[in-house]
Formats: sequence, structure tokens, C-alpha cells
Amino acid sequence: MSNQIHIDIKVPAECAGHRFDQIAADLIPDYSRARLQNWIKGGQLTVDGRSAKPKDKLFGGEQLQLRAEMEPQGDWEAQPMDLDVVYEDDSLLVINKPAGLVVHPAAGNPDGTLLNGLLAHSASQQNIPRAGIVHRLDKDTSGLMVVAKTLQAQTDLVDQLKARTVSRQYDAIVLGTLSGGGTVEAPIGRHRQNRLKMAVVKGDGGKEAITHYRLQERFPGHTLVRCQLETGRTHQIRVHMAHIHHPLVGDPLYGGRNKLPAGATAELIEALQHFPRQALHAAELALIHPATAEPMHWSAPIPKDMLDLLVLLRAESH
Repeated sequence: MSNQIHIDIKVPAECAGHRFDQIAADLIPDYSRARLQNWIKGGQLTVDGRSAKPKDKLFGGEQLQLRAEMEPQGDWEAQPMDLDVVYEDDSLLVINKPAGLVVHPAAGNPDGTLLNGLLAHSASQQNIPRAGIVHRLDKDTSGLMVVAKTLQAQTDLVDQLKARTVSRQYDAIVLGTLSGGGTVEAPIGRHRQNRLKMAVVKGDGGKEAITHYRLQERFPGHTLVRCQLETGRTHQIRVHMAHIHHPLVGDPLYGGRNKLPAGATAELIEALQHFPRQALHAAELALIHPATAEPMHWSAPIPKDMLDLLVLLRAESH
């Protein structure tokens, strides 16, 4: 893959009177507005061969010329790891993330993350911000994630996420027996006392958050639900299900006291009390392919730890 970007484009007459950066964003939509502004300020994106300011007004008829080179976007280390690749082409990489894998380096997790594995999988990922990661899963949530392999794909996927045209559906085992599906529409923000947690926050500080859920299977004391995200807030499903008093099994932050079903076998009690993570799995992912505009869909089966728990819950139901 070439690291050179060469684009020449003429400003149409109807753009007369508009700002340089606005025109660039309209004519070169494959790259984010912030990146285009950086190229304008750095002199890589010029007007008639001359540098200009982002706010400069153009008259129409000018020639925009972009001469840029893809540059490494971080000093992270490439670390080989076994990635469960569900799909890959020149634009996209879809992986089935195991529980326990941190997505992005941060304090406490400087390496050994999915990002480090992506850099080893494809060296060109270093030229894309966050190695192409456009959305995240919590460390202990398993399932499907899409990763951009080009700047154009990243810009497109970020726009799709903002426009809510990416479909993300999760399987979750929750405490309590639900009587039906529904929608939780409650703003989420940082917990006011515990900064490690998110919470439903009314007023300032809360961002719009919408989760749809439907029943898949009911057991005495537990329910398997399918949750669909309309927004993508941190810990959204975990916060919303706890908010309606049906927290996820095994959730250390939002689970509260683990209520055990009456008459549960010792094996089921052991499994529930020692389930190692929140029982949450990103099972379905659908989006519009950034390069071909084709609808794409992937699914990942429930992982073994959740499946083993469901087997015990089903046995208890009969």
C-alpha cells in the first residue's frame, strides 16, 4: 500500500464565497475535516500551488492540490497475537475479540492490547489513528469489532457510527426474569462519586443513550436478552440493564449482590458466583461497506463461558 497521497481537484463555481476548509471537506470527503485542516496548515493542501489559511474564501475555478504522506500515528509497539479474523479485505478487518483483551493502550495497560496486535497483523495500520479502531469493546466483553484499514474507511465508518447506521447487537445474561422486551432511553455520564463507573445522569453531564432489548430465553431468576445499541456510550448496556434492575451476570461494577434462584443446584450456584466477567457478547455487526457501499453483516456465536452457563440455566429450568 502506497504511503503517498496525490489529489488534484478543481473548485466548482458554486463553491464561490465558501471557506477553504469547508470546500476541502466537501470535495475530499475520504478524509476527516480535522486531518484536512492539518494538511492545510502544514502546506500539504494548497490552492493554485500556494499555501492558504483554512478560513480563506475561494472564488471557484482554483486548483486544489494535496501532496501528503501517511505518517505513523503513535509510538505503539507491534506485538504478534492470535487474532480471530472473521473478515478482511483492503478496507476492513472484522475480528471476534476474546474476553480479557484490552482494546487500546492506556494507564495500567501500556501494551498487550488489540491495538498492538493489529500493528503486527498489518504494518500499514500504524498510519491510521488508533490503528484503525473506530469503536471499542470493554476488556471483558467478547465479540465483533470492525477496524478500518485505510483513512478513507475510517472516516466513513466514523460517519456511519455518528449517523447510527451501524447495527450492533449483543447477547447478555441478566439477573431476574424479564416479562418482555423494551427500550431504555436514559442519558449516561461519569458517576459523580466513583470515577471508574458510568451512571444514568440527569441534566448536565449526561449524553443521550438508547438501548433496545428483547427476550431470547427465560430461566428461573435469569434471562438471556438481545440488546441493540442505538448510541454507543461507555458501558451503555451494563449501565442501562442495571438501571432497570436487571444487571448483567458477573458484572463487577454494576452487578450488585448476586441473587441466586431458589432451589438452584450447587453446580449452578458455583457457576453464577464465579462467572469471571460480565456476561456480554457482541454477537451481530452490520454496516455499509465504505468502498463498495454494499450492506455487510457478520455474526459470532456465543463463547464457551456463556454457553456453559446457559446449559446449566436450561437444565435448572426443566
